[in-house]
Amino acid sequence: MKHRVLYAVSFAALALTACKKEAPATNDVATAPATEVVPGAIPGADMPMGTATQTPAQAFANAAASSDAFEIETSKLAMAKGQSAAVKRFAEKMIDAHTQSTAKLKGVADKLSPAITPDAGLSDAQDQKLDALKNLTGADFDKAYASAQVDAHQMTLDKLKDYAANGDSAPLKAFAKELVPTVTAHLNMAKAL
Repeated sequence: MKHRVLYAVSFAALALTACKKEAPATNDVATAPATEVVPGAIPGADMPMGTATQTPAQAFANAAASSDAFEIETSKLAMAKGQSAAVKRFAEKMIDAHTQSTAKLKGVADKLSPAITPDAGLSDAQDQKLDALKNLTGADFDKAYASAQVDAHQMTLDKLKDYAANGDSAPLKAFAKELVPTVTAHLNMAKAL
């Protein structure tokens, strides 16, 4: 028995020596993302739905706020650069609808306990798509804007449905469920552009 314990301790010491890895500092663990994504694959997809320092409710609120901000910014561009009257009408509707959605999200988030503050910062992919749109004009802009709207609304719809079904905050789940028909309608409108 004594030899077995000695053998186990020796083996553990050898294994630790062979690894030569230091344990990460606690600050490093808190800042490491819990999920890995492929940046730029889909606008907003590089926003993980929860990290070591972020609850799923906060991550969802951030994704929803970012989606609204992207829709508003790209639609403001469409109002200025769009060639088609249909694109401009759609853009105006998107600005109004996503401004209302942002206000509703903030109202729900403020009432949570503890309250959360949605971060409307754009993801890298959203920034890249916005920059690409800024460099286009006329029919090229209209086509790229319509494509960006389809992609963004599909991604948002998927996130809303997922959070409505699996979310961790009842008020945010209700918010997500309530927006599904509106975002579905926006997606269909974008596909028709």
